[in-house]
Amino acid sequence: MDVALFVTCLTDTFFPRVGLAVVRVLRHFGCRVRFPSGQTCCGQPAYNSGFHAEAAALIRRMTTLFAGYDHVVTPSASCATMVKRHGPELLAADPAAHAAALDLAARTHEFTTFLRDVLHVDVAAHLRLSEPATYHYPCHARAEYDLADLRGWLTTTAAPAEPAHPDLCCGFGGLFAVDLPEVSTAMLSDKLDSLAASGARLVISNEGACTLQLEGGAHRRGLPLRFRHIAELLAESLGLLPAEAGA
Repeated sequence: MDVALFVTCLTDTFFPRVGLAVVRVLRHFGCRVRFPSGQTCCGQPAYNSGFHAEAAALIRRMTTLFAGYDHVVTPSASCATMVKRHGPELLAADPAAHAAALDLAARTHEFTTFLRDVLHVDVAAHLRLSEPATYHYPCHARAEYDLADLRGWLTTTAAPAEPAHPDLCCGFGGLFAVDLPEVSTAMLSDKLDSLAASGARLVISNEGACTLQLEGGAHRRGLPLRFRHIAELLAESLGLLPAEAGA
């Protein structure tokens, strides 16, 4: 099947290795991966800021750029939710554009759910972790997969080290961190306390925005936490990427 990679802004800019891992894993499981080079933002920052007309223009553009592919796969549950849930709403007044947005929404998948639901891959059976790991469950993932799903994907030879409050937000929330930095920082501190208390030093974080927030906070506090996307760890487990230095 032809699969288009929707890499997302943050992955492209800050975590290109995640995008590479997604491509190699999808190819490993038999997909022809394409990369529409004109892709830009899905419109989520504009949408969350109240600029719905601008967000609608970006979704409309995506429906054209990603037309013709069997599936569209992204490493970000947040961006997948934007395309699947809010895209059709934004274009509801234009019947043709709305139909195109619904079609795009039906073909768009977050990476791990695509492996599970479309390719029928048992992620846990292929994932190999060389050390105990804990995890961050992103808020936006709740529209794509639940906490039990994430735990199951990470239960390889042993269950993941449970953070005390697995559903606790990291405090990023897009513009929330800009508009309310004191509240955001307090939430981040609580989240880092929970992750550090798990005893694991490897944190699986499958959302680029959350990872930026968590990595920055851990660095400032001097916490020995390392953050990785499950796509990277899966690619390493399958021998598709070398283990990252320091892992």
